[in-house]
Amino acid sequence: MEQHSQHFKENAARALADASAVAQRDILALFTPLMREAAVSEFGDFAALRDHVKKMRQHTLDNLDYYLARFELEATNNGNRIHYAETAEDMNSIVLDICQQHGARKVAKGKSMVTEETGLNDFLQRGGMEVLETDLGEYIVQQAGETPSHIVGPALHKTQQQIREQFLENHDLGERDLESIGDLVGEARTVLRDHFLEADVGIIGSNALIAENGYSMLVTNEGNGDLCANLPSVLIICTTLDRVLPRAEDATAIQRLLVRSATGQPQTCYTSFYSGPRRAQDADGPLETHIVLLDGQRTDILASDYSEMLRCIRCGSCLNHCPIFAATGGHSYGWVYPGPMGSVLTPLLTSLEASEALPNACTSCGRCEEVCPSAIPLPDMLRDLRHEQSVQKITPASWRNGLRLHAWIATRPRLYQALTGIGISLMHRLGGKKGGFSKLPLASGWTSKRDFPAPQGETFMRQYRRRSQSNER
Repeated sequence: MEQHSQHFKENAARALADASAVAQRDILALFTPLMREAAVSEFGDFAALRDHVKKMRQHTLDNLDYYLARFELEATNNGNRIHYAETAEDMNSIVLDICQQHGARKVAKGKSMVTEETGLNDFLQRGGMEVLETDLGEYIVQQAGETPSHIVGPALHKTQQQIREQFLENHDLGERDLESIGDLVGEARTVLRDHFLEADVGIIGSNALIAENGYSMLVTNEGNGDLCANLPSVLIICTTLDRVLPRAEDATAIQRLLVRSATGQPQTCYTSFYSGPRRAQDADGPLETHIVLLDGQRTDILASDYSEMLRCIRCGSCLNHCPIFAATGGHSYGWVYPGPMGSVLTPLLTSLEASEALPNACTSCGRCEEVCPSAIPLPDMLRDLRHEQSVQKITPASWRNGLRLHAWIATRPRLYQALTGIGISLMHRLGGKKGGFSKLPLASGWTSKRDFPAPQGETFMRQYRRRSQSNER
């Protein structure tokens, strides 16, 4: 997928100008945190499980070589074929080669953020494959020629009416109303059914790779994952090195955190474990199974100060609680991973210079770290990335010089208090009239779009000293 993160500010401005889309995002921003909160409160000791998963994931990352070797051994013993891909291009080439070896023409694909990252669909289509996304959200955005706006709900930016019009235009099924959500789901099921049956290859992702038995876990809310895995004669599982876990109970621990954090459910509709190709006594399943493990800068991240980012389980909770994501939407971020986790991952997986705006797309409210089931210190990482930008002189000189000036003044209390006193007095006078703040210099990025309550005319420290002196008398 082509990256456009360098255009975040322009993308965000367009997103904020779309009133209907803003209203829809506001509704989602209101309800998704409430759904998570209800699921977490009903669970019991969520904090203890969160702490366990954090320690377990960090232990696995600290011993990744050992657990990868153990997984490869057990998965191979189960009949799987393991492939290592250093880059996105390597993964795409491996998958295309497997498809071509079997003369494949139709591919049924389950939801996979890794393959969004590598641009697998376009690569296979250029190789002559017909690739159809079978997750309903992914199917909707693929049909619309768009990219996912959310890592869990790819089509959350779409309204029911937009999807209805899209289906009426693209599905040649005669006259029909499609007035209800059930009608839309039923039609998608009808259209996708033949593709499942005709597919030569199925491609899915993985939420966890289990080292002790060589199994792969997939968590979904639709049956499409199992259909992609079991109906075609060849199954390809595309995932990354950091998905490996020591034990099966570790995978189920992550699953309990994942579903509550992602959708507010106590349990997902489908949690499937794939061991390998069909055995003699099995009634169904693929005849051949391949597992493609992508590095894609993960080992570089593991060796960096940002290694904790690899604990991410892709739940999307940080997106749902982020005021920047809620305001601008996922497409504004310009690549596969939006929101706070994307603002850290995108610079690490691509380049800090090409993603210059993302670490600054943050209000420092800290909600992302509070709700992260893996307790990833996202605000700290975003701050560290901003520091790196300053050191590498990626940010504009005016911005860097402004911060230096602020730091110089802040370390001189008397000067700081004098200047802030003048500023507060000025803002008090200007703020007495609605729109007065629009006249403030050097802050048009804020004042041209919003107004503020007028300060009382004195800084906090002046009010505090004055009241303290009154109390002493």
